[in-house]
Amino acid sequence: GTPQKYDPTFKGPIYDRGCTDIVCCVLLVVAIVGYVVVGGADHGVTVLCPPAWTHGDPRKVIYPTDSRGQFCGQQGTPNEYGPAPPDSGFPTECRPSPAAPRCPPPLQICVSKCPDRYLTYLTAYGNPSSLEYYRDFCTPEFRSSRKAPLEVLKDKECPAMLIPSTPLARRCFPAIQAKKGVIMVGNETTYDDGRGRRRNVTELLEGAKKANVVLETRQLAMKIFEDYTVSWYWIIIGLVIAMVASLIFIVLLRFLAGIMVWVMIVMLILVLGYGIFHCYMEYAKLKGEAGSDVSLTDLGFQTDLRVYLHLRQTWLAFMIILCVLELVIVLLLIFLRKRILIAIALIKEASRAIGHVMSSLLFPLCTFFLLCLCIAYWASTAVFLSTSNEAVYKVFNESACPFSGQTCKPETFNTSNVTKLCPDAQCLFAFYGGETAYHKYLIVLQFFNVFMFFWLANFVIALGQVTLAGAFASYYWAFKKPDDMPAFPLFSAFGRALRYHTGSLAFGSLVLAVVQVIRVTLEYLDHRLKAAENKFAKFLLSCLKCCFWCLEKFIKFLNRNAYIMIAIYGTNFCTSARNAFFLLMRNIIRVAVLDKVTDFLFFLGKLLIVGSVGILAFFFFTQRIKLVQDTAPPLNYYWVPILTVIVGSYLIAHGFFSVYGMCVDTLFLCFLEDLERNDGSAEKPYFMSQNLRKLLKKTNKGQPEA
Repeated sequence: GTPQKYDPTFKGPIYDRGCTDIVCCVLLVVAIVGYVVVGGADHGVTVLCPPAWTHGDPRKVIYPTDSRGQFCGQQGTPNEYGPAPPDSGFPTECRPSPAAPRCPPPLQICVSKCPDRYLTYLTAYGNPSSLEYYRDFCTPEFRSSRKAPLEVLKDKECPAMLIPSTPLARRCFPAIQAKKGVIMVGNETTYDDGRGRRRNVTELLEGAKKANVVLETRQLAMKIFEDYTVSWYWIIIGLVIAMVASLIFIVLLRFLAGIMVWVMIVMLILVLGYGIFHCYMEYAKLKGEAGSDVSLTDLGFQTDLRVYLHLRQTWLAFMIILCVLELVIVLLLIFLRKRILIAIALIKEASRAIGHVMSSLLFPLCTFFLLCLCIAYWASTAVFLSTSNEAVYKVFNESACPFSGQTCKPETFNTSNVTKLCPDAQCLFAFYGGETAYHKYLIVLQFFNVFMFFWLANFVIALGQVTLAGAFASYYWAFKKPDDMPAFPLFSAFGRALRYHTGSLAFGSLVLAVVQVIRVTLEYLDHRLKAAENKFAKFLLSCLKCCFWCLEKFIKFLNRNAYIMIAIYGTNFCTSARNAFFLLMRNIIRVAVLDKVTDFLFFLGKLLIVGSVGILAFFFFTQRIKLVQDTAPPLNYYWVPILTVIVGSYLIAHGFFSVYGMCVDTLFLCFLEDLERNDGSAEKPYFMSQNLRKLLKKTNKGQPEA
């Protein structure tokens, strides 16, 4: 279909509308298909571009690898535990040289258990029982004890020494402990490195630091988990209380919005008045005191700011500033009184609208669920893409060899010419990488993954906004409220948005996604340039970050109002954005007043709900309420459920007020359109409520009152 024209004789929401921005809709579908291809959602499908889920292997992120690239830490296998970190377990004496420019990677072996004693291979070689124990920590190629010890160590079939270790996260870490301030490993302060030298156990500290952090974190996580297991139902009760409080606050705004706004304005005037009085009293009190008449310019800059409080000129300046603020606020009240009343009336009307579309309060859960799907698919695709590399093996040697550093295959290495020309050469695992076309373009696929995440996430948010706007617009443009409203306004608006305006939502979210990707790129460049000394580049980057931050905020504001116009008129994105922008610019003062009034009420509501629920949770979980003192569960950290309740209450309140804010913005644009398009005649009656008409002294001639 063709885009719906902007009808000057419009009297209500246009339900007979056509599809808008079809090109963007097709582009979104193609991009989603490409995204599925890149992610490879179907493991069994072979596509032209190899899917990440076919090539990727998340085990590369979860499990460590040995010197041959095999996965360690897989439970129930001989490779259940990984080796100790190279710098804390098996030291190497390799030094790069012209003959051997690349040192072989440190020996790392997957084992079925961690070593529990000090032992060197030279010591174990002469003891059959010790050698049998040592065999568990050698490579599978180590079969016979007839091989000379130096050959075994040279061929890296066994580590030079073992140290007592403890398993942690399927890895073996040195079992470091402190006794009376002395660092020890296995009750020893020194150990034999297997090469005839004694080393201090403090050299193992670096490898054990990470283990201690992980261990402490795991213990903390276990205690927090225990707190959740005994307090989860009380947390749910607290969140339900926050939900009920949010709903009650929204309902009460219908009756108390005006009172709260005017009380706050009066309190602000009284506070400023008291500030003026206090400044005058301090100014008068300092009269005649020594040093109080020194001017600020003569005193100059002082690090101790309390010095300025002993000057009469300081209090005179404070008094003048407060007087100016008081005067400005009083003048604004005089000239903007009617606009403040309109803002309050719209807020009250929004409360009535939500009362007729109660399902709108639960709609953010749908948006949240879709966003979780986007995040989950993006994260899984990013992991599979980042683990799509293959194990790369390189030739390592200690003497001169023309094949040093070249790629090799362990399966055929022993039968190749390399071993004949370089007898000491080894084919060892070097890193994960790849040289195919797919691996070369992995960074492009990661960039595409990030871009699609922003696009789809913004599309989901846009779909939620246009659905809510359509539901609330159907309330405003119903002449007899709520009799003329659809039976299911929210579902009707959702269906119209998907059927007719997927392209427009894709267009708006695409523009925002491009700006957000540019911001992410700038943040990445800023991170890379932190160590650079080029001040001009840093300054230019900071300016670009600031500009694109402002641009993102503006586009979000424009998109939000464009989606409202799309929901009302069914016009395409560009037309809706232009009409919304100029409509708001023609009523800029009303926009500013309504924005500040709603911001104040939402801030007050969030503060009231989160604060009251948080205080209640604090007194309950710290067992300070005598009536339920025995009911509160015993906790390791009482702040765990308290913080959970506070954060959850804020998210719940934010979800309720986001719906309320969308309702206010939608009714405001409808109100402005109503004023510009209708005149109260029988042909063009006003659709606004009777309270708004009474406030603006408008009437509908020849029409019954709504």
